[in-house]
Amino acid sequence: MARALPPAEAVAIADMALHAGVLDRESLERFAAAGGRRTAALRRITPLVEPASQSRMESLLRMVLTRAGLPRPQAQAPIYDRAGKWVARVDLFYPDQRLVIEYDGRHHANSLAEDSRRQNLILGAGCTILRYTAADVLGNPGVIPAQVGACLRRHPAGRKRAS
Repeated sequence: MARALPPAEAVAIADMALHAGVLDRESLERFAAAGGRRTAALRRITPLVEPASQSRMESLLRMVLTRAGLPRPQAQAPIYDRAGKWVARVDLFYPDQRLVIEYDGRHHANSLAEDSRRQNLILGAGCTILRYTAADVLGNPGVIPAQVGACLRRHPAGRKRAS
């Protein structure tokens, strides 16, 4: 599949296989390292896979960011408030900048109240949130790294954000 699909789709499939436990990272790396032309595409995508990713679109969103040259965000990261209490687990996270990136699939249309309460807790924990949908990831991906990059530049790594 790594040879037949665009790299982002191949990464998404590898993410899903790793997340589901039908493939383990060591086997993937061992097979990729076996060498030869047949595994060249697999060697290119193996460093990009993320077993914590929970959906194809979440994987594609992460790939939009990294392919644009942005740092790789943490996947499925826990967020804590100022008192150290767990608030939520988020799709993607840049901890130094306290930047949360969420992918909102179709099911979010039915959970607006719950999503709003969760978002308020995350904002209260001192985070910035950017939310994207399939229309963004698949239809207009160029805006995503521009917006995320702007947030990362406003709060550079190594400089603490005021809480």
